[in-house]
Amino acid sequence: MDPKQRNYLLLAIIAVLVIGSWLMFWPPGTKIKQGLDIQGGISVILTAQPQPGQSLTNDDMDRAELIIRNRVDKLGASETSIQRQGQDSILVQMPGLKNRDEALKMINSTGLLEFVDVSSITDTEAVNALADTTTSDGYQLKPGTYKSIMNGSVVKSASVGQDPTTGKIEVNLVMDAEGTKTWADFTTANVRKQIAIVLDGVVKSAPVVNEPITGGQTAISGTFTADEAKALAAVLQTGALPVKLVPQDTRTVGPTLGQESLRQGLMAVLIGLAIVAVYLIVFYRGLGFVSVTALIVFASIYLGILAVLSRFGLFALSMPGIAGVVLTIGLAADSSILINERFKEEVRMGRTYRSAAQSGTKHAIGTSVDADLVTFVSALVLFLVAIGPVKGFALTLMLGIGCDILMMIMYKRPMIMLLAESVIPKAPALWGVAREGVAAGSSESKKGGVSNG
Repeated sequence: MDPKQRNYLLLAIIAVLVIGSWLMFWPPGTKIKQGLDIQGGISVILTAQPQPGQSLTNDDMDRAELIIRNRVDKLGASETSIQRQGQDSILVQMPGLKNRDEALKMINSTGLLEFVDVSSITDTEAVNALADTTTSDGYQLKPGTYKSIMNGSVVKSASVGQDPTTGKIEVNLVMDAEGTKTWADFTTANVRKQIAIVLDGVVKSAPVVNEPITGGQTAISGTFTADEAKALAAVLQTGALPVKLVPQDTRTVGPTLGQESLRQGLMAVLIGLAIVAVYLIVFYRGLGFVSVTALIVFASIYLGILAVLSRFGLFALSMPGIAGVVLTIGLAADSSILINERFKEEVRMGRTYRSAAQSGTKHAIGTSVDADLVTFVSALVLFLVAIGPVKGFALTLMLGIGCDILMMIMYKRPMIMLLAESVIPKAPALWGVAREGVAAGSSESKKGGVSNG
């Protein structure tokens, strides 16, 4: 395959990539997922506070992180980010979550479920409160004043249901074999006695046992809303946290503020692109137009990659990410300018257009790749050590550098080399290339365009 055929092949491949990219990212508003700071949501840092005498272990934090992740997943939140911070903290980011108060309440809950024999309670005030159905639900029991029959570890599954008689929302539990036996023995021996179902020391329900419950199924009824019942079911299904987590920093981003930030960010991108395009065309003429199409190729492939990563849940666009996009647009423009200038310089040195295109683009790309690699390594270090939105900035910067190198090798260089074959020599002024440079010493001008490159 000769160089000309290879250049046509590279342009054909890049055309396929551009078409494929457009199919992947269009419309970008739905194909590229938005992060917390754009679509709104909640961000909270939870710090572990072990009980007196309890030592915090790495296993405790691993289990706490897993439980938090499961609880957030059961809330139906998508694009969530849950990361360890240091030895004792967990960062939770939930974009697009509507019921933020319930989400905070749910993830902060320790999740210790207990079934309590009311007759074992030594606090008289608590016994009186539980005897009244208007004060029992939500009553806070004092630690050490009661004995539990069993805890939530026996719960196999929990779901939200509705009492067929009263129509009230309830949480239905299914117990394992051990829990079923313990529950059956207790309820059989305590018919007409009161029990309390307690979550994190708070009474959720205090029913009277009407008959033995031997099937391993029971229902927690109370004054639940649908969201409260859903959150409680999620807590019971995921189990109790091994350590208490206390929110240290909670931030709520409104969707209106996020969308306004997105609008301003996109406006900055479009204005930047327009200014760069006008500058390239005015200063470099035909070569500037090629540079503008190179930026379009760069942006298309870039957005296509972001859409693919979004589809697999590996990317969500944030404001720092948009800053990374703007920065890489500048890097791509720099690369194009470097190629243009090196090409013009080679022409001024007396090379033929073909030779100048071959040599100039090669050396310009080499120089540009060296500079890009330095930036890439810096971004890689930032990506590996940073957390949260800063990672998004580093990721978009690295992807942009990769797209820039791909654009230079597969589009900009082949295009200039093909144009230098016959198009540019016919009207060099239109392409911003000084004709006198060629006329002064070029074999091309003396021999009717025969190249020595």
